[in-house]
Amino acid sequence: MSDGTKATTGAEAVAGPGVRFSLLGPVRAWRDGEPVPAGSPQQRALLALLLLREGRTATAAELIDGIWGDEPPSQALAALRTYASRLRKTLGADVLVSESGGYAIRPEREALDLAVAQQLAAEAEAARAAGDRCGARTLLARAIGLWEGEALASVPGPYAQSQRARLEEWLLQLTETRLDLDLEVGCHAEAVAELTALTAAHPLRERLRELLMLALYRCGRQAEALAVYADTRRLLADELGVDPRPELSRLQQRILAADTELAQPVETPPSAVPAVVRPAQLPASVPDFTGRATFVHELGDRLAHAETSVMAVSALAGIGGVGKTTLAVHVAHAARPHFPDGQLYVDLQGAGARPAEPETVLGSFLRALGTPDTAIPDSLDDRAALYRSTLDGRRVLVLLDNARDASQVRPLLPGTPGCAALVTARTRMVGLAGAHLVDLDVMSPEEALQLFTRIVGEERVAAEREASLDVVGACGFLPLAIRIAAARLAARRTWTVSVLAAKLADERRRLDELQAGDLAVKATFELGYGQLEPAQARAFRLLGLADGPDVSLAAAAAVLDLPLYDAEDLLEALVDTSLLESASPGRYRYHDLVRLYARACAERDEQPTGERESALSRLLDFYLATAAGVYALERPGDRLVDHLEPVGRAGLEFTDRHDAQDWLYREAGPLLACVRQSAGAGTVRRAADLLWAARDLGESGANAREYESTAQAVRTAAHALGDERTEGRALLNLADVHSTSGRFGRAKREAEQAGVLATAAGDLLTSCWALNALAIMAIYQNHHHEGEGHLTRAIAGFRKLDDQPGEASALCNLSRIRLATGHTTSAVSLAQQGIRVYDKMGHHLRGANGRYALGLALAEDGRHEAASAQLHQALDVFRDTRQRLWEGMTLFRMAEVDLAAHRPAQAATKAEQALTVLRGIGGEWRRGNVLSVLGSALHEVGQDGRAQVCWHEALAIFEEADAPQAEEVRRLMAARTAAA
Repeated sequence: MSDGTKATTGAEAVAGPGVRFSLLGPVRAWRDGEPVPAGSPQQRALLALLLLREGRTATAAELIDGIWGDEPPSQALAALRTYASRLRKTLGADVLVSESGGYAIRPEREALDLAVAQQLAAEAEAARAAGDRCGARTLLARAIGLWEGEALASVPGPYAQSQRARLEEWLLQLTETRLDLDLEVGCHAEAVAELTALTAAHPLRERLRELLMLALYRCGRQAEALAVYADTRRLLADELGVDPRPELSRLQQRILAADTELAQPVETPPSAVPAVVRPAQLPASVPDFTGRATFVHELGDRLAHAETSVMAVSALAGIGGVGKTTLAVHVAHAARPHFPDGQLYVDLQGAGARPAEPETVLGSFLRALGTPDTAIPDSLDDRAALYRSTLDGRRVLVLLDNARDASQVRPLLPGTPGCAALVTARTRMVGLAGAHLVDLDVMSPEEALQLFTRIVGEERVAAEREASLDVVGACGFLPLAIRIAAARLAARRTWTVSVLAAKLADERRRLDELQAGDLAVKATFELGYGQLEPAQARAFRLLGLADGPDVSLAAAAAVLDLPLYDAEDLLEALVDTSLLESASPGRYRYHDLVRLYARACAERDEQPTGERESALSRLLDFYLATAAGVYALERPGDRLVDHLEPVGRAGLEFTDRHDAQDWLYREAGPLLACVRQSAGAGTVRRAADLLWAARDLGESGANAREYESTAQAVRTAAHALGDERTEGRALLNLADVHSTSGRFGRAKREAEQAGVLATAAGDLLTSCWALNALAIMAIYQNHHHEGEGHLTRAIAGFRKLDDQPGEASALCNLSRIRLATGHTTSAVSLAQQGIRVYDKMGHHLRGANGRYALGLALAEDGRHEAASAQLHQALDVFRDTRQRLWEGMTLFRMAEVDLAAHRPAQAATKAEQALTVLRGIGGEWRRGNVLSVLGSALHEVGQDGRAQVCWHEALAIFEEADAPQAEEVRRLMAARTAAA
């Protein structure tokens, strides 16, 4: 299903103790979880009729009429009693009861799948009415999932026939509603394939056509959406002699007009609670307070209901400069009407060298509350007790700003209902029992630009909007940094925004530029850094050296050269001080400006100076060792792992390939950043090897662009260093990613260069894979004789290396060349040889590539069912291993097989699925092939308008690429025109 919810089957729905029944599929019964026989068709008809009566008694005459209709057998009543007796023995005398000359079954609601479906549908309707669209969608998916084929399957009789039709119509209604919700939550691309299949199965159902038009429009396929309308109008006129319903016509007009309201609705964020000005101890709220609407609403709501709680405490934590005090003061001012007895404020100086003493603060608070000096006791405990007694019966808000830790805050908290406290600190106040903890992050880009505009002026920002975005981006969306940068610009009328942006573009000078008057970002960070213990300070400095967006705990342990648990203690301590963020369990990241500060500290303080390079080298070794292990687990027997640079540090070890894949894709950003950062003398060879070991990141299409830029950086560095081996390996990876993206000309050139360099460097492994890559390009470019020559040499090289998976890959590619040259039997045999090698070595992923090749060969040989079976096996593996490119191409090939086997509706569904999977990967050439097949399938199911749109788009792609497939599309279009 399109929302990814695992459907509950009818059998699962009725599992459990007692007697349970299923009607949404074959009529079945279970007792205590074990299936019991439902008997002959007529006996099942009786059971179904009684269950559908929802507990109401059915007379014998009603039952006979429902089972046999107008022509019952002469002994119908006796037969009815026999069926009832058998059901009573099977189900139990307490289940089927005799009443007033008739029978009844009254199961519990959860014991009948139809009742469960009705309950889920009702809950979905309520959830939708309450605005919970995702919840409603999930509930409907569960209800639909209870069907196991046709309801009341194979049950005879007029009653069953009418109920079957009713239930089928209800299922369609539920499906339409769920698809409507799919579109509401933005899953329009996923819905297209299902809607295409449903409109083919129910061509006169206009609501489905309407949903398909909207889904296509939201996917940017306006021409296809309009073609659906044209197809519908023609079909309704031909079949029924009527026009489309008004809703469909209005939708067509809105699509023609490119109506922006057809886009996804955007929920507006809750508005900020307006500030109310009232004299008190609170500092003045800044006049240009911007954004933070969610936090303002959340904190304001807690303060508004403080009267009903023992004592509401909210503690805001975040890095210096993130705007904790500004937000707290703003919220406190807005909440003043709820605290008519006053507001107390103190700066606890928690980030400084001498934090405020709680005794001193309590003395000040007591005086503000009207306590004379002579009545204020000396000890902390006595002052705290008097403070709480003084607040009893009052409604007072206490703002404790810049706290050091929970022990400093506890004595200052009110203890009675009606009072509340707001606390700000750089550390998370996990020690405050019952406190509502708020982690304050940087502003959103929109909020940041709004703050910058309010200080600088709309005219200057409007004139240089892009430069303004660069400025707030360089500030890392940190409010203090934005305020400083804007204040500098506002004070220099001769500066343009571009001048400031240029100054901030230099990372080494950025922190120095972010100071104005007594405000400075660096000084704010220095306060936090100065409070760290030596081991924490070292961790802060070294972890800031890595370029990745975040770092895992295991990678951090490698950088610090520490055991995992010791590293975790240090990192969590840095999180508590807000100098480091915990992105998710076991992952950490710096704010951009904090990272720059950490690197400046490393340059200034790290001794010996070589420790910085050693830390990054340990990180590279960790990634290479782990990625090599993942590669070996995914590709058993592959010889690459024997030809990688040695490492000085062990990596993580996995026994489950799914866990290994999870690690690789989770670490994609940091890993590729490490490769780029290591593209220098002394480390570039390990960087290139890490890139190769992580090739799934490029081949799957999931990280293709970042992988490509990283490979290019390694290639450039290796070329500058004169390292032919490394440059050849980088070029080979570039060739692979260009092939994945459909840039076959570039892929061929880089594979040729990789082969030349590998030969010169004596790198036989790279040379063999370069030949294999060249053969793949030859397949795509119809240079079959050339490709066979490449593969013959590659096979010889792989055999010399005893690289059986490499040899199997070449055999499978040779199978495709033989297929293209008309040698189908040879193609089948070669693919089977490759599969045998892969299966022997447990090579699941490449075995799927072999089955893909075998499926193509079997399809060409006319063995469509066998071809579908092979391709389906390959599809399961590609999905399991997250190979999106291969998943999409396999769906495309399955669509081709379905089309050849005269299953156009299934072909259209798979082609639509292929388009969805290949979105953003695979290149336009592959997309053109899928569109061509989709057009043919749509033509076969009578949707000629959409077919023409698909063919036109495919033709434009092929003509742009000067691809030979253009002629085939022209032939299809010409044949359609001639038939019309």
